[in-house]
Amino acid sequence: MRMFYAVIYTIIWPFFNLVHPHRAIGREHIPEGGVLVCGNHTSLSDPLFLAFAFHKKYQLRPMAKAELLRVPFIGWILKRVGVFGVERGKSDVGAIKQAMKYLKEGEKVLLYPEGTRVRASRGEESEPKTGAAMLAVRCGVPILPVYVPEKKRWFGRTPVVIGEPYLPHVESRKGTQEEYEAITADLMARIRALEVQTI
Repeated sequence: MRMFYAVIYTIIWPFFNLVHPHRAIGREHIPEGGVLVCGNHTSLSDPLFLAFAFHKKYQLRPMAKAELLRVPFIGWILKRVGVFGVERGKSDVGAIKQAMKYLKEGEKVLLYPEGTRVRASRGEESEPKTGAAMLAVRCGVPILPVYVPEKKRWFGRTPVVIGEPYLPHVESRKGTQEEYEAITADLMARIRALEVQTI
């Protein structure tokens, strides 16, 4: 799978970099080993911006809506570059187990806490879910906040900000719903705080 990822990466990178060049800020913050990468989500291109900002050295395992993986050919490609699906609107135990497996194996799982694209410019409001907090606590891995601006300039360099990793803290052994909600609110605040580095 890593070889297939490297091949697809090498094919797509020149074209994507031509129309959407980026500037990675904070790449030195990427830790070795398992980490839960969490960011804001405003467009379908966000995972590509992050994949290229992380370079081939750090393959991302994005969690995406399951229906996307059922699209002929596109779904086949996505599965083979490490994307795994989650059934939205219900508790998908299979997706949670897959994410936990990747994290425990030292992979970098990309998850968007808001669960869908949220565009502030259109007045859309964020409703983040607590799944990321639960995964980080249960797997004992750090969270890495990232930020990609909503506005991506064609042929202009878009900044991609990678924040500092941190371990969420809970008092109980596995964490309570209240603790997960507090961690999630803190995570979203950390993500939004990265915006100032794009100015």
